[in-house]
Amino acid sequence: MITGFLYSTLATIPTTVEWYPQVGLVMIIANVFAILLGKLVIKNPVAQPPLPMPIMFGGMGWSELLATMSLGHILGLGAILGLANMGYL
Repeated sequence: MITGFLYSTLATIPTTVEWYPQVGLVMIIANVFAILLGKLVIKNPVAQPPLPMPIMFGGMGWSELLATMSLGHILGLGAILGLANMGYL
């Protein structure tokens, strides 16, 4: 019973895009966008522990950087799958 369920689930999973430099570029753009969005939205950044280059990241700490990069990866995943589905990647 479980085997039949797994086979039916695997049959519905679409094929994903192979890695190309364009895929990496989309992910980089999504992460930079998320960092910029985080710099604009986070009002009271907790700068402890500080990042090595605080000027580059607007005074964000490690927790803010982790949060914005996580958001960037989610946005990048959606963008990559969407662009691949439309045939652009």
